[in-house]
Amino acid sequence: MVSIGSPSYRNRSPRSFILLITLIKVSAGRQATKSLPRSTEPGAQYMNQSVDAAVVNQAAGATHAGLNLHGLKVMVVDDSNTIRRGAELFLTKAGCQVFLAEDGFDALAKIVDHHPDVIFLDIVMPRLDGYQTCALIKKNPRFSNTPVVMLSSRDGVFDRARGRIVGSDQYLTKPFTRDTLLMAANRHASAAASV
Repeated sequence: MVSIGSPSYRNRSPRSFILLITLIKVSAGRQATKSLPRSTEPGAQYMNQSVDAAVVNQAAGATHAGLNLHGLKVMVVDDSNTIRRGAELFLTKAGCQVFLAEDGFDALAKIVDHHPDVIFLDIVMPRLDGYQTCALIKKNPRFSNTPVVMLSSRDGVFDRARGRIVGSDQYLTKPFTRDTLLMAANRHASAAASV
């Protein structure tokens, strides 16, 4: 094993160091998810906690004052079933009509069929990533005004800038909470209604 202070590691780039730290965090996260009975997918522990909080808040009668999302058509595009289902739960309970897609190709076909009012789009997906999918949506005259909210576990300036370059309207970092998801949907629903 190479220690951080060893000569062979000192010559590595800062990016290598960040990758090492990320791998350590991921391996620690995998050990924590082994105790979760519902899902072992990476990141699932956060969504499970958020889903549990949403169920508790719903049972307690918690409402979002000022949010009018009833009838809003929302598409959630993510290759993670846990993220898709968690977002679907949050949005459906808020009164949205939700459409789900697993990747960019699936999303493009469903966007044409359903004409969503807001699209939540993961960045890292197989076949067609979020940046490419967003660029294709924004280049189409029928959907160029449809708000696209990028979803990612990456929170760097470069990632946010790249999202803006391809035309995204907002950037949410995963794991997101029910409140941040609903506020983003409301923000773009309000903007679309005022146009």
